Formats: sequence, structure tokens, C-alpha cells
Amino acid sequence: MRGFTMIDLAIVIIYLAAVLFAGMYFSKKKMTGKEYFKGDGTIPWWVTSVSIFATLLSPISFLSIAGNSYNGTWVLWFAQLGIFIAVPLTIRLFLPVYSKLKIDTAYHYLELRYKSKGLRVLGALLFIIYQIGRMSIIMYLPSVVLAPLVGININVLIIIMGIIAIVYSYGGGLKSVLWTDFIQGLVLIAGVVFTLIYLVFSIDGGIGTIFTTLQNGKFLAPDEVVFDPNILKSSVFIILVGAGINTFSSYISSQDVVQRFTTTTDIKELRKMTFGNGFLSIGTTTVIYLIGTALFVFYHQNPQLLQTAHQDQIFASFIVYQLPIGVSGILIAAIYAASQSTLSTGLNSVATSWVLDIQDSFNRQISEEKQTKIAKLVSLGVGIIAIIVSMILANGEIKSAYEWFNSFMGLVLGVLAGIFVLGVITKKATSMGAYAGFFTSAIIVISLKYNHPEVTSWSYAIISIGVSCIIGYIISLIHLGIKKQKSENC
Repeated sequence: MRGFTMIDLAIVIIYLAAVLFAGMYFSKKKMTGKEYFKGDGTIPWWVTSVSIFATLLSPISFLSIAGNSYNGTWVLWFAQLGIFIAVPLTIRLFLPVYSKLKIDTAYHYLELRYKSKGLRVLGALLFIIYQIGRMSIIMYLPSVVLAPLVGININVLIIIMGIIAIVYSYGGGLKSVLWTDFIQGLVLIAGVVFTLIYLVFSIDGGIGTIFTTLQNGKFLAPDEVVFDPNILKSSVFIILVGAGINTFSSYISSQDVVQRFTTTTDIKELRKMTFGNGFLSIGTTTVIYLIGTALFVFYHQNPQLLQTAHQDQIFASFIVYQLPIGVSGILIAAIYAASQSTLSTGLNSVATSWVLDIQDSFNRQISEEKQTKIAKLVSLGVGIIAIIVSMILANGEIKSAYEWFNSFMGLVLGVLAGIFVLGVITKKATSMGAYAGFFTSAIIVISLKYNHPEVTSWSYAIISIGVSCIIGYIISLIHLGIKKQKSENC
């Protein structure tokens, strides 16, 4: 049975060269300072919308969603519906604030709202640590899946992926990243749609058989509860709400997403890009879930064609062994597209946050030219670190440790989001209240994760934001009372 052919390899190489060319083309105009970090004002909302989509849909999700649908049910599909919570909350609470304040980064808001450079630096440092870990895993895990299927050494895959992302992130700033994300997002969408169509025509009974399978327990299992009054237990309801709050947290406190919002101060454009991302996310993820169920039907009808029992490899295995020659190359390129979109965004957002949130907090006298030079060096350095960490993962038996690290750092955005929400919902919030809410919610959620595994992780963001707001508000009132008393005594 054929696998990954030289024609497929040639197509992947051509694709990678095209992405590199596109990134360099969009970076041909020399950009410095705010243009390097926020674009030059010429980027359409629909490009930014696809870029947000490509950033949030990492290759880990791309492969694991199909694997989850193949091996289980659609219960996690309801997480995508959380977008109906995340988008309205973001548009109602934060986009007007971000537009009015003309923030440079997500953590710039913390300084402006709380008049605290410390909170800005704290937010930036946590984001940078989280993002470095995330980028390393995003290069490592897809390469683990692809290496045995395409017959290319895993270290080579990691290095190529990293270098290409570094080159166009280094040269062109945010504009280059957004346009290349746009191209790669379209490749990904076209790839998954074609795969679903091909699968439908490869199955006896076509789309009807797929929907019959969904009706017969593949959509939801009998033990998967739609609603449980105890929000600490898993159910469809808490998955939907928890995922909505998680996405909301990313929209408002993760620099790689917020950076897209800084490309314009036009509230109508911001709304369009947010709704556009929501539509793309739900649509594409639904197609990938359908692919997973279609793969389940296909391999049950053709068990002799099954090449792997590994859940996360099932989609990639179908691409390599069952799709026509050439099309396999395009789809592997699509997986690479998902990796590079997330990677390039991570590099640029880390560089931006380092320069504008940390460097400027200690020295605001740096020229725009020097800011840009520092950002490029940070982008280069972080990219090299991420490549090295990925290669260490690839050549050692420490995958579980780094998955632990990634899941731990995944708590960061929920905890950070708490002090963002606190600042928006009450004018009485102070920096002392924000610090108290942040550290209290962090301690509680970390304790839940490691001491109470029975508590569903879908509730973490809800708990952390709730605790931050309650504790933060109480401490803020106490803080304001003490300040008032001191002023009266004086």
C-alpha cells in the first residue's frame, strides 16, 4: 500500500517555499516601532479574522479533534458552541474599552486601568512563559505524528517548521504574520473540506450512513449528561459554558489574540473580525468532527485498510495512505499550516510583549528603531529556544512532563482574565484588589487541578474569574476604605 510519495513531498516543499516567499513579500516594506507590532493600517478585517482562527486552531486540535470524534463521541463539539458566549461578552465588555484606550498590548490595559506597571509586567511574563512552552509542544506533537507517516526525521520536521516561522516573523512584523496566517488558514479550510467530501464518496451509503451512525450513539453516549446541577462535574452544559469562558479569556487576555484587535480602533471592524473568527471556528471544527465520524465508518467498512490504532494519528494516516497522490501532500501541508500559523503568531506576540510591556516599563527612552531591533532579536532567540526544547522532547521520554507543563500553563489565561474582568465590571477595583484576586484564584485553581481531579477542568476558568472578581472587589473596598481613612486623618 502506498504511503507518502515523492510527489507529495515535492508539493509540501513547494508549499513551504510559497509561504516563505509570501512572508518575505509582505515584509518588503521596512517597518519599525508601532508598524512592526501593530501593522501599517492596511490589513483588512477579514484577513485578521482568518488569522485569529488559524492561531487558535493549533495542529494539536486539528489532529486530536478528528481522533476524538473517531474514537469517541461529539461531546466535546459542544465546546465550539462556547463561541456564542465568548463573542458577545468580548464585543460588549472589552472591544469598546480596547478601542477607546488604543492599547498597544493586552497587558497595557492593566497598566492603564490599575495604574500599575507591576501588573503589566506580571501579565506579560506569565504570557511569555506560557507561549514558549506552547510553541515547543506545537512543534513537537505534530512532528511526532507526521514523522513515521511521511518518512522524514522528526528533528528535520521541527527545524524546518521553526526556521520558516522565524524568517517571516523576524522580517515583516505583524503584517507579514497576518497575511501568511491568512494563506495558511485558507489552505487548512480547503484541505479539511476536500477530505470530508472524499470520505463521503468513499463510504457505502455516503452522508446518510454517517448521520445514521451519529444517531446510534456516536453523537452522545448514554452516560454523557446534558446538564448536571453540580458545575464541578462534567456535562454538556459545563463543557459549553466552560469553553466559552476559556475562549473569552483568550480573546481578552492573551496577547497573540489581542494583538489582532490592536490593528484597528474601528469598533465596527473589530466586531466583524470577532464574528468572522467565530463563524470560521464553528464551521471548520464541525467539518473536522464529521471527518472523525466518517473515518470511524470508513474503517469499520474497510478494516483491512487501517494502518494505525493511535487515536491522534488516525486522521494523518488516512491522509497519507488513502487520499490520492498529490492531495496527501496538500493536506500534510495544511497540518503544517496550522503549526506555522500558531508558531509565527507566538513569536511575534512574545517579541511585542517583551518590548512594549517589559522593556518599555523600565526604559521608555528607546527609539522605535531600537525597539524593532530588540523585537527581532527576541523573536529569533525565542524561536531557537522553542526549536531546541522541541528537539529535546523528540529525543527523550519526557512527553508527559511537558504535557503537564502545558496544561498547567493553560490555567494562566483564566487566572489573568479574572483581573481583566474585575477592571471592567467595577470602577472601584484597585491594584491591590487585582493582585489579591489574581493570587487567590491561582492558588485555588492549582489546588483543584492537583488535589481534586474529580473537579472538571472545564470549570477552572469560571472559578478563577469568579474568585478574582469577588476577592478583588472585597480587597479593593477595604483598600479604598483605608486610603480614605488615612486622607481624613491627615
